Amino acid sequence: MEANENPAEIDEGLYSRQLYVLGHEAMKRMKNSNVLISGMRGLGVEIAKNVILGGVKSATVHDEGNAEWNDLSSQFYLTEDDIGKNRAEVSKLRLAELNSYVPVSSFTGKLTEDFLQQFQVVVLTNSSLDEQLHVGQFCHENNIRFIVADTKGLFGQLFCDFGEEFIVTDPNGEEPQHALVTWITKDNPGVVTCLEESSHGFQTGEYVTFSEVEGMTELNNHKPVEIQVNDPHSFSICDTSSFGDYKKGGIVTEAKMPQKLTFKPLREALKEPKYQISDFGKTDRHGTLHVAFQALHHFVREHSRLPKPRGKTDAELLVAVANKLSEEVPPIVGEEPLDEDLVRKLAYVAGGNLSPITAFIGGIAAQEVMKACTGKFMPLNQWMYFDALECLAEENEEAFLTEETCQPKDCRYDGQIAIFGADFQEKLKTQKYFLVGAGAIGCELLKNFAMIGLGAGEGGSITVTDMDTIERSNLNRQFLFRPADVTKLKSETAASAVRKMNPHTRITAHQNRVGPETANVYNQDFFEDLDGVANALDNVEARRYMDGCCILYQKLLLESGTLGTKGNLQVIIPHITESYGSSRDPPDRSIPICTLRNFPNAIEHTLQWSRDKFEGLFKQPAENVNKYLEDPSFMDRTMALQEGQALEILEGVYKSLVTDKPKSWADCLAWSRRHWQTQYNNIIRQLLHNFPPEQVTTSGAPFWSGPKRCPHPLEFDPNNTLHMDYVVAAANLYAENYSIPGCKDRAAIQKMLLSVNVPPFTPKSGVTIHTSDKELETESPVDSERLEEVKMYLASHETFSGCKMQPIDFEKDDDTNFHMDFIVAASNLRAENYNIPPADRHKSKLIAGRIIPAIATTTAAIVGLVCLELYKVVQGHRSKSDFRNGFINLALPFFAFSEPLGAAKQKYGDIEWTIWDRFNVQGIKQNGEEMTLKEFLDYFKNKHNLDVTFVTCGICMLYGSIMSEEKQKERLSQRLSEIVTILQEKDIEDHVKALMIEIGCNDEMEEDFEVPPVCYQIR
Repeated sequence: MEANENPAEIDEGLYSRQLYVLGHEAMKRMKNSNVLISGMRGLGVEIAKNVILGGVKSATVHDEGNAEWNDLSSQFYLTEDDIGKNRAEVSKLRLAELNSYVPVSSFTGKLTEDFLQQFQVVVLTNSSLDEQLHVGQFCHENNIRFIVADTKGLFGQLFCDFGEEFIVTDPNGEEPQHALVTWITKDNPGVVTCLEESSHGFQTGEYVTFSEVEGMTELNNHKPVEIQVNDPHSFSICDTSSFGDYKKGGIVTEAKMPQKLTFKPLREALKEPKYQISDFGKTDRHGTLHVAFQALHHFVREHSRLPKPRGKTDAELLVAVANKLSEEVPPIVGEEPLDEDLVRKLAYVAGGNLSPITAFIGGIAAQEVMKACTGKFMPLNQWMYFDALECLAEENEEAFLTEETCQPKDCRYDGQIAIFGADFQEKLKTQKYFLVGAGAIGCELLKNFAMIGLGAGEGGSITVTDMDTIERSNLNRQFLFRPADVTKLKSETAASAVRKMNPHTRITAHQNRVGPETANVYNQDFFEDLDGVANALDNVEARRYMDGCCILYQKLLLESGTLGTKGNLQVIIPHITESYGSSRDPPDRSIPICTLRNFPNAIEHTLQWSRDKFEGLFKQPAENVNKYLEDPSFMDRTMALQEGQALEILEGVYKSLVTDKPKSWADCLAWSRRHWQTQYNNIIRQLLHNFPPEQVTTSGAPFWSGPKRCPHPLEFDPNNTLHMDYVVAAANLYAENYSIPGCKDRAAIQKMLLSVNVPPFTPKSGVTIHTSDKELETESPVDSERLEEVKMYLASHETFSGCKMQPIDFEKDDDTNFHMDFIVAASNLRAENYNIPPADRHKSKLIAGRIIPAIATTTAAIVGLVCLELYKVVQGHRSKSDFRNGFINLALPFFAFSEPLGAAKQKYGDIEWTIWDRFNVQGIKQNGEEMTLKEFLDYFKNKHNLDVTFVTCGICMLYGSIMSEEKQKERLSQRLSEIVTILQEKDIEDHVKALMIEIGCNDEMEEDFEVPPVCYQIR
């Protein structure tokens, strides 16, 4: 596939999150690809949606048939009014709204060879085997990438053929590994030793390149070399015996080598299949399903229809066909015999279609289209089969699923009724769910909720909350939104969009952040009315809060998240599984402070440094000034801190209000220019004064080696674009702090800079520069006299009346606010100080903005899996083995499912308990009065034989042995709610019906042991 000579520019505002997944080169190849998607039932439109959002050159949707009731179970762009209309023509109009850069056309005729010739990728869904074979052969012979995708009820099938020679440029999409070199031997093979502080992370068979090696310079321009790992800190490379002697330095970087793949055409691949594992627990099903799907094609060709839902006669006919096929080509099934029961189950559900299955298979298929267009990531090899039979009712319930209960009702849920029956559909309609978040995952969840009819009947409901408004960058993956919706509220817009998909959806939109501040809204009454909660959040704090609420109120939680091509889901069921908070990811490795301050060796270090500088220059000082001006207790609270911290805060306030306070734009520019000099010249010169380039350690080794890169000072040049970027951005941000009008006229600024006085700098002796974080642990002496001097100067507010400042909160997505201008310039100037390769704006925004890469395909796939778990919950499954937590990586591709872990058990006496257990205590007695603390303690002694030694509510200690006897005696006669009110110094809010109380107990040996919390009802 050849790229156009002048590919269209990539709209980074729209594709920002996807660019972090695919990169610019892959996006350019996407924009040169014409894609055909044939079949506009649920699966086809799901693939088309994701491909169009992905930004192909053009998309053509094809279907010769008209919409039927069955289609509405998963085809979210068809309405009841579209029944009888051509699926492609109706879908085209709505798909075209997704991305103005992608022309969408429809085609309703036969797929001729002349027509197929114009496409780089062809996808067939809802297609006969004969058509697949014919189109597949033509595509293979004409180097057109070919994909078959199909869903039948709870089953899915995928096939990829990318031709005789397909080049994968990047198999996994991960950032290349790199490590710092400490030694290289002259040998055959040469052995490379890396820093011992951490593992180099390479694997045998990978290729690497070298840079900045001193002495053995031949490696710096050497082609990528294959490595053999010896241990976590060393590996062998090529013959280095003829190279120069290694002196010091060097960075070794993983080199991603292109891989050439060969695919078999469909006809051959049917007879000699290779399978992509979709579930390691079901690998024995591949062969049977491969035969069973072919048998389905034979069945349809003979009967002009699919098997009837739960039709036993049709099921036996399909089994007979499958047995005949397996006898004709025995190796297809594999070592195991044909699983006839599995074939029957396929027959029972093949006539249905489910939105979650089409979302999962469609997300994967769309990612395969992107791989076909770009060569980015590893394609499927070549067949993939998937089933979710666990969603069916447990065996004792399956008696209710008959041909009669699963027959179509001429309604929008026919595709679902065909699988689960009409009674289950009514149960879905009465569900009440709370969806937290209406972003990418939230939009996909709402689409699936609408399609399956969740909460769409009498007594059912969906409540969605999201406080954010729609931004342009959201449109690339949050498919319910359109350009005209930018600046509108996400929750209201999403709710309106899904009402159009299913007018029966009962949905209420809120704009609240979930947290303690909205506990009065999402209170006990609210949660008690719910059947479950689905998280669609992008931060751990909110996830943990909702997890705590679900534990408190004993509610199901469906948890999921994505990161680029990776996605995960967790199902959390009261009294069955552990909670979200039961396990934690290892903390991100933080960058040592001394590395940031003085010894950066990677662009990540300089970007973090520049991000810290932004906060330290334009946000924190302004916030401290305002607190000083407005809060009478500010000084006392500051002085209560450690002296060093107090001096730093007060010195910042003093400078902001006195020595550094500008009166005009010229003052702001002068401050910026002098600050440039301090950061990129003076500080570096002081560092080199303390540690000259030739400095050696006590062991005689060079000080500037390994992770310590020897810096050099920069000289300001007004004709240097990067230098001016910094000065202009910093000056404008500083002016904004003081509400002074800024300036963007670079010519005028250059002229003004000529008159700025920059004091000369002379390095000082006796200045301490820490070389490790361990040295920082030793507290440096604080200039107490200076602290007292600044404190006294700031004693009077009157001196600074009317001096309120404007703190600046970092905002990465506004290219006109100078925020990213400052970050990029500050980081790359420091990188230049230390001879670190710079980062472009795109990469800088990713790292400094802490952006989570995102792509529509992963979101669709992971939400499909989430909704399969929802089916199980509504079915009433109670066995932990029926549920699946999951992790996927569409880049590899990789799919892993596991049974959820049970909640950890604890024990007191002979009683086991978990996080889901609690003591429920009715605090209001029959006479209407609340029990006293003494009565509370007696209750546990008499009913549970527990000697309570302390009682807490939140951070309040209500009772404990550390209290004086007098205080204990006083508390015993008081009501618990009264004690809480006194300690909190405020009344208990009206919405609080119960207090969550922790109690501690002692055993006979007076040893402490843990017991469940207490839910103490006060209303």
